Amino acid sequence: MFKYSQLESVQAWIAHPTNTAMPLHARIHRAIRQLILGGALGQGKSLPATRTLAKSLGVSRDTVEAAYIQLHAEGFIKRRVGSGSFVTELTEFQPTLRKSRYSELQRAQAPNLSKRGEATFRGGGIHDAPVPQTFTQGIPEVRNFPRQLWERLGRQALKDTQALQHGSPQGAESLRRAIADYINLERGARATADRILVLNGSQQAIMLCATMLLDAGDKIFIEDPGYHGARRAFDAAELESVPVCVDHQGIVVEKVINNPHRGKAVFLTPSHQFPTGAKLSLDRRLSLIDWAAREQAWIFEDDYDSEFHYSGKPTACVQGLDPHDRTIYIGTFTKSLFPSLRIGYLVLPPQLVRPMTVARTVLDGYAAQIAQLTLARFIEGGHFGAHIRTMRAIYSERLETLANLVEIHLSSFVEARVPIGGLQMPCLLTYDVSERAIFDAAQRVGIKLFGMSALYAGDKGTPGFLLGFAAYTPSEIEIGVKKLANVFHSITSKRVRD
Repeated sequence: MFKYSQLESVQAWIAHPTNTAMPLHARIHRAIRQLILGGALGQGKSLPATRTLAKSLGVSRDTVEAAYIQLHAEGFIKRRVGSGSFVTELTEFQPTLRKSRYSELQRAQAPNLSKRGEATFRGGGIHDAPVPQTFTQGIPEVRNFPRQLWERLGRQALKDTQALQHGSPQGAESLRRAIADYINLERGARATADRILVLNGSQQAIMLCATMLLDAGDKIFIEDPGYHGARRAFDAAELESVPVCVDHQGIVVEKVINNPHRGKAVFLTPSHQFPTGAKLSLDRRLSLIDWAAREQAWIFEDDYDSEFHYSGKPTACVQGLDPHDRTIYIGTFTKSLFPSLRIGYLVLPPQLVRPMTVARTVLDGYAAQIAQLTLARFIEGGHFGAHIRTMRAIYSERLETLANLVEIHLSSFVEARVPIGGLQMPCLLTYDVSERAIFDAAQRVGIKLFGMSALYAGDKGTPGFLLGFAAYTPSEIEIGVKKLANVFHSITSKRVRD
């Protein structure tokens, strides 16, 4: 007979949302089978009569009977007329039951990973999709996105018979042509369709560069502070990241050129350094290009949000200035359009196109065809450029609003570093309070802060946080800043009372 806990297990299994698509008798059958395989119902133990179990579960007797018939057909139970139903006593069950108990022990142990697997796991990453909260950094505004236009272009793309077929591992040719034309005009790149590799986002592009061009133990120079996603990718590839400080002109190139460590590559965000917002000066760009050619090193140029530039003219990308083909340009549409559009790309030197394309087939084959063909039409029709111009004006206004409100309400606690572009504004803490205390208190009122100090390679990081502004209206920004001001005031007043 079932114990109360066993009956509860069956009820929970039946009611679980992931199982509700199954017929009721199948859910009862699976629940009892799991109790048997897990050892909760031992061999030879009796099952409740169908009428009794039906009453306990609030179902018809026929439903329970159907479950028992299936269990009997599969050999899990024996049915004896006049005696009832019993868990089968078979030696074949014993290895299964031992395995089940052993699996419980295994789940409690540390995973047995490779060195590279351990580095990838320890490096972190996104475990759950982020829930947007006020000031979440790096998130574009999607409420203004022309969805009806995108839907119409998507329907046009579906008329292409190739849209539902396997795609080219290098990416749809129409999209590669559109990307090349755009970045040549807007970013001063030297790109052709045959040098572009379409990928599922910039993170995949970074990881591909790290694993295909560098060996475990190789040294790569990184900006300090710098993009955490790149550092995690390099850790996962078992590279040795060598941090190089950043000033108001970007990475301090002399510390790369004169570094005793012979680095095989350097990772840059030159158009809008993450997280400081600094722009790499032209003379430093040219110096790095000369260094890479001389040392036969690589420059990984992550141009993640250069479309959004609010003052002055953007400097040509490093790839467009490099006559030696030592620069690999990394681009993405995640921040310029919308996050779920998982399309990024690489602009590669000619000799790398074939090996990198083959390598991506090992990862995932190719990027989704329909999204590529839709995006190609979006760019070719001039809609991408128009959308960028619209959003640039909106973001510029929101940045100005944020900067003014921070000056009014938070200047006693932080120093705002107003950027010339991008989707977030750095704020350095000037009040003696820990980042953690601010973050925890802000989280409780629905504000998501991204810490600055964690972006430094060592413990010397400057405390502060990034305020994302692109995805929030001026009124939402004002409400958020006032909430944040209340957080600071509550912490300071508590400190005075203590």
